[in-house]
Amino acid sequence: MASFLVEEFIGEGLLRELVPKLQEEGWDDVPTLKMMNLEDMDRLAMTQQQKDALELRSYLHNRSLMQYADRLEASGKPLAELLNYSTIALSSQFGMRRGHITRFTDRAVACGIALPPSSSFPARTQSRFSIRGSSKFDDSVEQSMADVRIKEGHVFKGIVASEPAEARLCGCIQPPPVVDNVLPYSSIENITVQKLTPEYKIGMERLVKSKAPPMKASELWKDKPAVLLCVRRPGCIMCRAEAHQLYTRKPIFDALGFQLIAVLHEQIEPEVKDFWPRYWGGVVILDKGMEFFKALGGGSLLKDKFITGFLFNPRAIANYKRAKAIGLEHNFRGEGEIKGGLFVVGRGRTGIAYQFIERNFGDWAPTAEIIEICSQLQKPQQPEGELL
Repeated sequence: MASFLVEEFIGEGLLRELVPKLQEEGWDDVPTLKMMNLEDMDRLAMTQQQKDALELRSYLHNRSLMQYADRLEASGKPLAELLNYSTIALSSQFGMRRGHITRFTDRAVACGIALPPSSSFPARTQSRFSIRGSSKFDDSVEQSMADVRIKEGHVFKGIVASEPAEARLCGCIQPPPVVDNVLPYSSIENITVQKLTPEYKIGMERLVKSKAPPMKASELWKDKPAVLLCVRRPGCIMCRAEAHQLYTRKPIFDALGFQLIAVLHEQIEPEVKDFWPRYWGGVVILDKGMEFFKALGGGSLLKDKFITGFLFNPRAIANYKRAKAIGLEHNFRGEGEIKGGLFVVGRGRTGIAYQFIERNFGDWAPTAEIIEICSQLQKPQQPEGELL
């Protein structure tokens, strides 16, 4: 399982002694840490063994195979050599399952998401994330964004998006309708929310100890635009997979100036603790009144039953299989019939730039589409005011 908890990522091996330096230099979350290249490693005076360990752990994290990280690192072998091991050797020496061996030796695919060339094994072209504004870093982000668009077959859909829905049970059951028009900014501006977690950084407490006071949602994007992921149920394997693949691109969203926020509609503390930062390291907020979720449904909650919305829905079944292939843990605690989605909201009163509706259980907003919208919002805006 590919946790975003830094302590779990670096393990108990050679990288453990680097934690204070990583924290000091700004390598303080897993997606950023995985962007290191050789130049960055040399700047931190990493030994060759530590470089090999980071490369190995990044590779395993991409494939949700971190359960083997300590054993593989302890072998002292670099990744290139381990990839040439036979199936029998990987199984007998490291206890690797046959299905995991296939995933380990496949250098092209990670967690069901195509790896862009700029971050594929063995060479990394990205430069250190903390060097913001450098042409080298900007070029690497531009290339990463281009790679995502190419790999995911990007098609710009416009301001409101959802996956298509098919008639279920031979046409006897029709899917619930979804809204076609972007919501007015006023529909989300005054929603009352409560912050449950901050943005995760290395060494941070797992949960906010003191209860945060309620606040208006508009305070979240007052000074910085935001991507808000409305999570149907944090224990759901499809919701966890969506959150995981979105947060994996955190360095790109950081470079674009966007914050990542997950919105929950119920607070079950063990579920929040499991979800953050293991599957999501961004801010987590509680929308107790479910107003964001009602907004996605055009004013009322968009719901579906398990039998008709999942068992009789081929798209939902396909979404489940996609998420299950990643190898994430999951549970069935909490309400799971209220559909979620995603908003991209501009800074201040710029308005809602994009909204995606979870029409079928497990639908994801296309990552390339989100990045494209965020890139467009980077361009010069008209004077601030309510656009929608």
